[in-house]
Amino acid sequence: MGERKMSIADVARETGLNRNTITLLYKETAARIDLEAVDKLCELFNCNVGELFERKISVHSQGVGS
Repeated sequence: MGERKMSIADVARETGLNRNTITLLYKETAARIDLEAVDKLCELFNCNVGELFERKISVHSQGVGS
């Protein structure tokens, strides 16, 4: 959103997604996301899923399975 100078309201209007959903994603506080929302965001920003998200390894998951 920042690269395109779009506000949360702009993204909500263009995608039809709830503002709260976009806000949680923007602030990186969303616990989960619907695949339809991912698809709408990828379409709006003309990108792949990997360009929208990055995986952050939590302290709790480090060392699991080692």
